[in-house]
Amino acid sequence: MRQSKVMGLIGLATRAGKAVSGEFCTEKEVKSGKASLVIVAGDASDNTKKKFKNMCDFYKVPIYFYKDKDTLGHAMGKEFRASLAILDEGFAGSIKKHMETESNTIA
Repeated sequence: MRQSKVMGLIGLATRAGKAVSGEFCTEKEVKSGKASLVIVAGDASDNTKKKFKNMCDFYKVPIYFYKDKDTLGHAMGKEFRASLAILDEGFAGSIKKHMETESNTIA
């Protein structure tokens, strides 16, 4: 199976130090205004999804629900991850663009 562009960009952002993961770090970056994009695993708990959706709406940060915890963790070179924040506008823009084209081809 070919790795998606989104996963590659998440990995690149992580290696560049422009991504954080885990509920606490993601929340901290959103509230500090540093997060440009939040990605939450599609298989995260409903509570987690609701919490990040409300927080991102309040702080006006784009949020996407994408793939699953294992896939997000693998993209970052870590164990499973339910949430992550991209801290760089450039990476965030590219990831959003690829997410929209990917979801169009899947749907």
